[in-house]
Amino acid sequence: MKLSPRLTTILNFVPHNSIVGDIGTDHGYIPVYLIYNRISKKVIATDISKDSLDKAKDYSKKCGLEKDIETRVGDGLEILKPFEVDTLIIAGMGGLLINEILDKGKKITDSVINFIFQPMGASDELRKYLINNNFKIIDERLAREGDKYYEIIFAQRGKSYISKDIYYEIGEKLFINKDPLLKEFIIKKIEEYEKIIKYLNLGSSEKSREREKFLQNKIEDYKEVINYYESL
Repeated sequence: MKLSPRLTTILNFVPHNSIVGDIGTDHGYIPVYLIYNRISKKVIATDISKDSLDKAKDYSKKCGLEKDIETRVGDGLEILKPFEVDTLIIAGMGGLLINEILDKGKKITDSVINFIFQPMGASDELRKYLINNNFKIIDERLAREGDKYYEIIFAQRGKSYISKDIYYEIGEKLFINKDPLLKEFIIKKIEEYEKIIKYLNLGSSEKSREREKFLQNKIEDYKEVINYYESL
């Protein structure tokens, strides 16, 4: 069973003998892999879409694993009970949506040990939420598929802090781990900002100029980060 680099990186964080809640499971690839490879004892796969969940249910039945994979239709964490799972996976959603799910499901998160997040955007906002709401970022990894990069965050409950604001945007653990994809990930961010600046140069409003200045400062920050990374 071969999975994408993104899913593989997510799964590498799942502890053995865990009971997992896969929120927004979609096709159910994660639950099937966890049970098939005996990483988890049970998985509760959830999705707000019944159609998506039916696909996951059919896939688990096809693999003969339906007795260890329970499917539930519902929004966020509302369909879980406290202490029902010890590990939560929330992947493939925007960082702000993940924040909202965690905020609404505090009764559940208080009983969970391990959290694995893969935001599709606003990873800085997710890190800010985690730090400000008694989550500790234990580890981070990058995954690449084509020209897309994915940030995977492993967290637990606990106190922590961010020593530099740049680490909200680019996880500090990526530096500590000397993640092999980090430099190209930062370069991709710089290139994206440079494209936006070229577009802004077409306008002459004060708002455009302020935005351009902000992005130029970001680019300089990222270049300093690359220099720091290369000096490690």
